[in-house]
Amino acid sequence: MIPEVTNMIAYRVIGNDLVVTLAGEGGQLQLNAFEPVIAAVIFESQTLFVNGARTLRVHCVDGITANADVCKHYLETSIGTVTALNPVIGYDRATELAADALKSGEGIIELVRERHILTDSQIDEILSPAALTGQGADVRE
Repeated sequence: MIPEVTNMIAYRVIGNDLVVTLAGEGGQLQLNAFEPVIAAVIFESQTLFVNGARTLRVHCVDGITANADVCKHYLETSIGTVTALNPVIGYDRATELAADALKSGEGIIELVRERHILTDSQIDEILSPAALTGQGADVRE
């Protein structure tokens, strides 16, 4: 329910943005009789964002933890990791691997190992979570 509340807040703020736009257009030269409504909806939007972000954090985000085994499984079976291999094995071979992984249901890492395309150390270096995310250090554990 909390993510839906967050969406409703976003919708309200989008509406407030339209109020600001129309009120700004309604002003004449240096005189804008609509400045009070502009200020009111800007302050309302700020309050909604602050309260909404706090509610989302406290009631939805706090306490979420990653399941390392599931994350590792997704990393090892994801076809998307093939893009990291493009510079090493070439686009055509990487595309072939992706197609084979899609057909067989096997992961890219598994196929690379089975076909002896790269050594285990090369796989660890190129397809490690750290390398894939630009972290520079192994973040698997």
